[in-house]
Amino acid sequence: MSVSLKAKIAEVFEEPGCDKNVAKSDKERKKGCTKQLNPGAAAGGCAFDGAKIALQPIADVAHLVHGPIACEGNSWDNRHSASSHSQIYRTGFTTDINELDVIYGGEKRLFKSIREILEKYDPPAVFVYQTCVTALVGDDIEAVCQRASEKFGKPIIPVNAPGFAGPKNLGNKLGAEALLDYVIGTMEPEFTTPYDINIIGEYNLVGELWQVKPLLDALGIRILSCISGDGRYEEVASAHRAKVNMMVCSKSMINIATKMEQRWGIPYFEGSFYGISDMSETLRMIAKLLVQTGAPADLLDRTERLIEVEEARAWKRIAEYKQKLAGKRVLLITGGVKSWSVVAALQEGGMEIVGTSVKKSTKEDKEKLKDILGDGADAHMIDDMTPREMYAMLRDARADIMLSGGRSQFVALKARMPWLDINQERHHAYAGYVGMVDLVREISRAIFNPVWQQVRIPAPWGEA
Repeated sequence: MSVSLKAKIAEVFEEPGCDKNVAKSDKERKKGCTKQLNPGAAAGGCAFDGAKIALQPIADVAHLVHGPIACEGNSWDNRHSASSHSQIYRTGFTTDINELDVIYGGEKRLFKSIREILEKYDPPAVFVYQTCVTALVGDDIEAVCQRASEKFGKPIIPVNAPGFAGPKNLGNKLGAEALLDYVIGTMEPEFTTPYDINIIGEYNLVGELWQVKPLLDALGIRILSCISGDGRYEEVASAHRAKVNMMVCSKSMINIATKMEQRWGIPYFEGSFYGISDMSETLRMIAKLLVQTGAPADLLDRTERLIEVEEARAWKRIAEYKQKLAGKRVLLITGGVKSWSVVAALQEGGMEIVGTSVKKSTKEDKEKLKDILGDGADAHMIDDMTPREMYAMLRDARADIMLSGGRSQFVALKARMPWLDINQERHHAYAGYVGMVDLVREISRAIFNPVWQQVRIPAPWGEA
């Protein structure tokens, strides 16, 4: 690991936006929150994977993986991040280094790959991702990117986050550091307004950003940049001119919000687009901060009027499902912010939470979850539930449905219980007022699907 990468990781661990980090002593803070992974054993959930999924939704740039082809194959298109413009981000670019590159170095191959991408596709920028093998060989991607930028007159952005540096969450932050070091603040927007905001940590999964954008449009609020869902390079580069930053639930890119506050004085807050009440609170907070930074005061009244109309419409549409779902028990196996933001949405749908995973949740996420669940919250918060425990809970009918990622679906199917995908691989968008109605409808469809009655009937030979 190069000295610069060590210094960058140490800088990431000095995060003022993390309450847990601030509470540590200087000695504990230097140790960081994670340990370095072993090269060769860092597949999946590694720092490279985290950096790639955090930045790949910037849709008009070419994302070039400098390493073996398997690294690009394992990380390509693993989120359904939608784009309303360019589709180049869905093209997998890799230098595909071989044994000779390991022996002699892969820097020449990297330079040629950058040139080929620029000649064939002409993107506004190229993001180059370091991987375990090329980092161990000693390829200096920063030097190659700098030389390519000077030669071709286009920004070539090095993302130095080899897999062995740490887990996925660290990779998210290292990807964010690349934006802070090489992208944000390098361009100016064509014009600015008092209503400009950035949305940070929103990946536009299945088009969730587009469920929220019409609400902001109705209030005259402009999304100057979304980092990184449906992103454009020029928008991200000019993000420093926004008036307010919104951190969407996840702490994956908190360093962007805190450093933009330090450098450009842009206030930020953390909000959620999941659930009716959380969506309303988010709109209120955006309006409040915009007024504080110079927007006209009538924005607050207009926001309240919009919330009143949208909430009434959403509650009316949910009513028919709420009656059917009242008292239904949900097992929520997910990580991070969904542990609390989805819980609030489920409770609004009349459902009961029998357990929610908090394995990847921050201290702040857990505190919010306790506030939502109230008395007995600890009994419902599960640090790490094994597949065997999930199966037992579902088999004994202690839950009526499981919401989780695709990797856990087979546990539910084996127990012959309904399951709904809530993670990034899902095919339905659940953000905003419209998304809340969609979530409740999909849960209702899953629970009351007649197939479950059929698969629970014993086979004729089993009855005998």
